[in-house]
Amino acid sequence: MIDFSGRHLGKHIILMAVRWYFAYALSYRDIEELLRERGIVVDHATINRWVVEFGPKLSSSFKKRKAAVNDSWRMDGVP
Repeated sequence: MIDFSGRHLGKHIILMAVRWYFAYALSYRDIEELLRERGIVVDHATINRWVVEFGPKLSSSFKKRKAAVNDSWRMDGVP
């Protein structure tokens, strides 16, 4: 489990900002603006630190839960 203790903002806000960065190819300043529209004031440099710190941890966490993919596949007979 990822430790979010000692952060000024909550776990859900941090995860949302990191997800936006990876899922939608937004800049840190774009994410800063989106959060500000929701009443959350955070600097783009802080978002960068979150992505650098929590991005690899989240990636490894997701890889552990990802279902195995079978290496065999079949193609329909298309002429």
